[in-house]
Amino acid sequence: MATLYVRDVPEDVTEELKARAAAEGLSLSAYVAAQLALIASRPTNAQVVQRLRSQNRTGGPSTAQVVAAVRVGRR
Repeated sequence: MATLYVRDVPEDVTEELKARAAAEGLSLSAYVAAQLALIASRPTNAQVVQRLRSQNRTGGPSTAQVVAAVRVGRR
């Protein structure tokens, strides 16, 4: 496992992270590591766009059908 050092973290950010860690019964280090793991597990915007572009969209609703459904939902 790697060790990361983060410099120049504003004091108010540090205090908020400490409070959140304490609320979950974790050390600051454990809390921040869990948050980083959560961030890293999410796809990037580029990955989401690529996945959407690669999907076969034939057979889906037409633009007119989508617009009509939105209009019905606004009534």
